[in-house]
Amino acid sequence: MGRTLVTITQLLNETEANLAAFRRTLRRSDQYVFDGLFAAARRHIAAIGQAESLLPFESALLAMLLEQSKEIAVLEQKVEELIKKNSG
Repeated sequence: MGRTLVTITQLLNETEANLAAFRRTLRRSDQYVFDGLFAAARRHIAAIGQAESLLPFESALLAMLLEQSKEIAVLEQKVEELIKKNSG
């Protein structure tokens, strides 16, 4: 029989499982944020699978940063709109 390659989804799940003790030591509110980071990475699972030059977790971290950056950009835009609305 041939070897079966582990999918990026399986690797991400395994990484999250390996960090279970770390997660348990976080405050409950931080656990929700931690879970959200992995959810953010899963939204880019196809891109993570294509980043062959990086380790899978490095790619997952990049996907998490991407989602955080998008969220910051949206919030900055909302702040600017509020400032314009209140000054005009």
